[in-house]
Amino acid sequence: MCTYSSTKSNSSYDSLFSTSGLPLWSLSKKRHKNFQLGLLRRRRAQMKEGKQRRQRTVMVKKTDIEMKNLKLYMQNQSILEENERLRKKALLLHEENQALLSQLQKKLSQQNSTKINKSN
Repeated sequence: MCTYSSTKSNSSYDSLFSTSGLPLWSLSKKRHKNFQLGLLRRRRAQMKEGKQRRQRTVMVKKTDIEMKNLKLYMQNQSILEENERLRKKALLLHEENQALLSQLQKKLSQQNSTKINKSN
């Protein structure tokens, strides 16, 4: 019986140690740390990838906004040029209108003066 208990204790003692001579619980901790490091590395890589994706999205949006801004600027410039052209045309039409009104007033005043002279 004594031999059986010593064999049993030896086998249980041997089962606590790996073939490398390190305790199994030590290897378990080592695996756990490696597993955690893998998780950390994966999480960091995913975060970095997500950050890069967000930066690319921001750059694309920024480029789109700049293109829209440029398009609107060009439309605004053409509107301003058209406005200036119409303002000049309106000024010329106003001057022509003033000249025609002046001519009409001269004609009417001449007609009135001839009517007054004829009636006297």
